Amino acid sequence: MKNKKTLVLGATTKPDRYAFKAINALVDKGHSVLAIGQNQGEVADVKIYTKQIPLANIDTVTLYLNPLRQRDYYNYIIETKPKRVIFNPGTENPEFYQLLKSNGIKVEVACTLVLLATNQY
Repeated sequence: MKNKKTLVLGATTKPDRYAFKAINALVDKGHSVLAIGQNQGEVADVKIYTKQIPLANIDTVTLYLNPLRQRDYYNYIIETKPKRVIFNPGTENPEFYQLLKSNGIKVEVACTLVLLATNQY
């Protein structure tokens, strides 16, 4: 299995949240994970940053931010040039899909947890 360096955007230390579950699942499957959220903390030994950090060689950005909150990250994500951006349930954003596609970034409307569980990540 190939390690897909993943940025979790909307990370949280709250165990009932999907972003928290995704970080754990990604780490369990052997992917390197970077995380940005509103509050600092740590999940599965992954530090959660509260501001945009320099990124390189990101394969996947998985979003756990509503479309309004995503706007602050449009340029950041596009400049990072990930291979794909996963829009998890509740993060669907047609405006952002177009921006990403026009920059050659694949858009996937899916659930990171399901993709991991079914070995489609």
